[in-house]
Amino acid sequence: MIKSMTGFGRSENANGTLKFVVEVKSVNHRYLDASVRIPKEYAYLDTSVRAELKKYLRRGKVDVFVSYEVIGEAQYNLQINEHLAQEYVQAYSRLAELFDLKNDFTVSRLGLQPEIFKLQESSVDEDAVWEALRGALDRALEMLVETRIREGDSLQADLLSKLDHMLANVDAVEQRYPGIIREYEDRLKEKVRELLDNNQIDESRIAAEVVLFADKLATDEETVRLRSHIQTMIKELKEGDDIGRKLDFIAQEMNREANTILSKANDLETSNIAIDLKTEIEKIREQVQNIE
Repeated sequence: MIKSMTGFGRSENANGTLKFVVEVKSVNHRYLDASVRIPKEYAYLDTSVRAELKKYLRRGKVDVFVSYEVIGEAQYNLQINEHLAQEYVQAYSRLAELFDLKNDFTVSRLGLQPEIFKLQESSVDEDAVWEALRGALDRALEMLVETRIREGDSLQADLLSKLDHMLANVDAVEQRYPGIIREYEDRLKEKVRELLDNNQIDESRIAAEVVLFADKLATDEETVRLRSHIQTMIKELKEGDDIGRKLDFIAQEMNREANTILSKANDLETSNIAIDLKTEIEKIREQVQNIE
């Protein structure tokens, strides 16, 4: 199954007190590179989120956005900062002594001082929080994978079409080669006749020159390797999984063979075919960059 590295997923899940909303988006990347944005209250779950990602994804630049809201009544405890309260009492007493004033500092006034009271949420069930977050995260990742599969199907169809076109071009290069040699032999004979003023042509010398020319332009090794690379890529696209890096390597090898064919081309038709091959290979290389 071919998967693209581009996708998006969003989901939410609640446990009666908290509702988590998770959005996940991904683009192509050489490795799995995750960026997790999670509220600081639940930053301790960052490692768990990253571990969950690895169950669904192998490659890609992935951005995870986590938000939440309280939907139930949370339990809170009122805490007193006893040490700070003592500091306030001592400070007011010291002021009364220094300036010979009446110390009218009261409990009600003490309670108005900053940081004396702190509202603290009761102990949180971390397992329950993680289960609520994971429910949203898993569904968002499932949606992300679904979009990556759909995009992968489109990539597969387009790549197979391009590869079929390349096979036709390889056939055309092979079919054109004998005609190039015959045309060269005919031109060579005509030129020799002109130089010898229609005197007897040394057929053996002509044959030797043609052999040298044919050997110089021979691309049979390149077309055999190129055809093999194309057929291997077709097989991987139809049967493989997690093949992005392998396809990228095959595309590089195909480009190498196409370059050699173009450099050996001594014929406009063959040159045009080789250029078309290189163009298709470049398109393929761009597209396989987005396959997981």
